Amino acid sequence: MRLFTRLAVTAAAALATVAVTSVPASAAQTTDVRIITLNDLHGNLEPPAGSAGKVFMSDGTSVDAGGAAYVATHVKQLESQVRNSMVLSAGDNVGASPVISALFHDEPTIDFLNELGVKASAVGNHEFDEGYQELLRMQFGGCNKTDGCQFHPTYQGANFPILGSNVYFTNGLPALLPFSVQFSGGVPIGIIGATLKDLPSVVTPDAIKGLKFGDEAQAINRTANLLDLLGIKAQVVLLHQGDETLPGSGPNDCKVAPGGEADVIAKNVSPKVDAIFTGHSHQQYNCVINDPAGQPRPVIQGASFGRLLSVVDLKIDLRTRDVIRSQTKAHNEIVTRDVTPDPAVTKLVDEAKTKSGPIANKQVGTITADLTAAGAPSGESTMGDVIADAQLEGTKSNNAVVAITNPGGIRADLNYASSPNGEGDGVVTYGEAFTVQPFANIMQTITLTGANLKNVLEQQWGQPGGTKILQISSSLHYTYSASAPIGSRVSNITVNGTPVDPAATFRVSVNNFLAAGGDGFTEFTKGTDLAGGPVDLDALIAYLGAHPGVTPPPADRITMVP
Repeated sequence: MRLFTRLAVTAAAALATVAVTSVPASAAQTTDVRIITLNDLHGNLEPPAGSAGKVFMSDGTSVDAGGAAYVATHVKQLESQVRNSMVLSAGDNVGASPVISALFHDEPTIDFLNELGVKASAVGNHEFDEGYQELLRMQFGGCNKTDGCQFHPTYQGANFPILGSNVYFTNGLPALLPFSVQFSGGVPIGIIGATLKDLPSVVTPDAIKGLKFGDEAQAINRTANLLDLLGIKAQVVLLHQGDETLPGSGPNDCKVAPGGEADVIAKNVSPKVDAIFTGHSHQQYNCVINDPAGQPRPVIQGASFGRLLSVVDLKIDLRTRDVIRSQTKAHNEIVTRDVTPDPAVTKLVDEAKTKSGPIANKQVGTITADLTAAGAPSGESTMGDVIADAQLEGTKSNNAVVAITNPGGIRADLNYASSPNGEGDGVVTYGEAFTVQPFANIMQTITLTGANLKNVLEQQWGQPGGTKILQISSSLHYTYSASAPIGSRVSNITVNGTPVDPAATFRVSVNNFLAAGGDGFTEFTKGTDLAGGPVDLDALIAYLGAHPGVTPPPADRITMVP
């Protein structure tokens, strides 16, 4: 109840401010407010490597982008253009982070966002990676209960509220603030945060024990109505849910797959909301979607890792304090690296890099060419192949014959040319391996029948979050038909070259996230005789150490037919 009281006091203070503040007298009839938003930073303080550090244009060309010091410079440039500006985030600021942030429980990233002047953030699913209590520590400060404060002697917390209007305790009380109110241009701006209602399917159950997550649009609309009753007419939403884009989509195109999650939510969000910033899907798009009253409204997302900043310029009527929708403008700004990096942020990043260096720079293996997380047309990827092989090798003592891993757990490529000057050395450091597998998931080996195994593979399609092709060890092969009905797509399953008998049993290794039914793979929960194994990162590092000069495997484990 102490947290609920603190949230209530914070909300009451914000509303009291609105109640006693009047619009200053001015000859002007309108004011301009610029909203600058980033999403899915994931602790990428250094410029991301490989394709993760590029913005791809609609003509197929790319621009190197990202890096906290460059983000800060671009934010300052954007703020200098419009007097009344504010910086926001659409969530996943932390979690699945590179080692220079993750080694310190992402405290350097929150310090960066404080330096950037972020005013509010939605809560993402990765803010729950280390559990609700750690999320509260991120918000309010204090040292980690296990590791203490390792980056600085103390940790002060975020200077901005982390919002979740659809996050509740199981007794129905709010677990996070639903909104924040910020004044800009002499008018109050209501900022509503919401995260994906399917969040329980993408985190481990222990991380969100005692919490529940409601419908996004319903929570947003309830909050929008409250703000409207309080006289707050200009409103924006930070939504940690997004759509998928089609091939050839540039940063300011609207080439999104129809019927996406954010699209559906946006079409049901109250007309009282004037702009929707999205996240989670790591896509780039700049769309206009009509609200339920038929008025156009920007729905925008800025890729991930600090490569883009989503900018929405609002013109607000000073008499009504509401947004003049017809004059709203939106664009995604590329965070290019051809500007002078911000000195204060550079100092912060250098400090984190120096303190993490002894661990991050340790060599753990070598590769002969890039191992990429992006899949072949079948969905199989070279990085996924190597990780699954490593997990199988790391659990042989459990009599495992197959290993399967989720694509969402593979966060980056391993690049042959990983040095700053682009020279190829093939060396893999601990920091690079950590960036690929940052979750510290624990390997578990379970017994599945052949029928269970087929059902697992069939569950790759038809999930709420879209298709998720599991990455598999070299011992497992199968064929799927992309045009066959969902539930009947998989055939020709073999283990070590032998066709799978539905009644036979197999020892299968997965991480604890999948074993609990994560990403909708509920068939894994039917496994029996569970035996523990190593942390997934440790399995990968051991495999790299035991196999110097790892070569990208051929994409022959999964065969796709029409």
